[in-house]
Amino acid sequence: MHSIATTCAALGEIASRLATQPAIGLDTEFLRERTYRAQLCLLQVSDTGQAACIDPIAVPDLSALAPVLGDPRVVKVLHASRQDLEVLLPTAGMVRPVFDTQIAAALAGEAAQIGYGELVRRLLGHELPKAHTRTDWSRRPLSPEQIEYALDDVRHLLPLRQALTERLERLGRLDWLAEELSTLDDASSLGVRPEDAWRRLKGLAGLDPGRERLARLLGAWRERRAMERDRPRGWILEDAVLREIVLRVPRTPEALGAVPDMPPGLVKHCAAQLLECVGEADIPDPPPPAPTRARPDPLKTALVRKLGAISQAVAIELGLSPEVLVTRRELEQLADERRDVPVLRGWRRQVIGERLLAAI
Repeated sequence: MHSIATTCAALGEIASRLATQPAIGLDTEFLRERTYRAQLCLLQVSDTGQAACIDPIAVPDLSALAPVLGDPRVVKVLHASRQDLEVLLPTAGMVRPVFDTQIAAALAGEAAQIGYGELVRRLLGHELPKAHTRTDWSRRPLSPEQIEYALDDVRHLLPLRQALTERLERLGRLDWLAEELSTLDDASSLGVRPEDAWRRLKGLAGLDPGRERLARLLGAWRERRAMERDRPRGWILEDAVLREIVLRVPRTPEALGAVPDMPPGLVKHCAAQLLECVGEADIPDPPPPAPTRARPDPLKTALVRKLGAISQAVAIELGLSPEVLVTRRELEQLADERRDVPVLRGWRRQVIGERLLAAI
């Protein structure tokens, strides 16, 4: 394989070679600082013998790769794959099936979010250079050192997969891995639906129904505008300003302009759209009191602490990081009598979920 493919012919050669392999390594380099959609700057691939870079700036049409990236007979091995899958979806289609070495490592007892370099060091004994971690991958030409650094990101993926598979087989956890990896097979999970964008906002707990509707409407408006203009959502409207609109419920352009840190240009050009969201939320005038930070309920706090102690004990028993089993947020949801939480599904329910329910 070429060390870097910059022509359609070279891309075709790489695609043909990869199509004959049982498994391939895959990684991407992309930029997202100034756009809504990530800009794919480099694609790295490997098989058991070789590794290569593909330059999507020189060869923007990656459709030659789509058949192999979607071929169920060829396993695609990535590390912390979700963003890579999201970036590749528009240009090369859905990547499947995926083996994610970070997910596998967490189930094998490594840290929950272990980095690729650290995993290579721990499992394979190789020390990877860190010289180009802050490279602007959109700039051309790429130096031989940059290309070598990028190739290192895929050279060790197949040996990592083998080592992790062997360890998980010894532990009897291959079923757990299959269940975790199945969540990567859903294209709808790779983007953000505008209607769900508000769920990413912090500091909006305990909203009354009207304000919750307003948060949903404003989040969707911002997401659509960011998509249309291909700009980061924070450039359209910062989280803190959106949150203030939800809490203050302004009903006039003047009131909107008085929201702290509200950009005057946004009021000038978008006041009508933002106030339409306020109207559609159907909040009484005056609105109900804004939520205040409630005092912690001592009974709930004690229950969450008790559930946390159980999760720590089970994690020690299994040699896992506790957050691989259950997050603190899930423990709080269980204490609030919620039962639609991941810890009560699949392998987690058997391993820890039933014990948590029994404790409640």
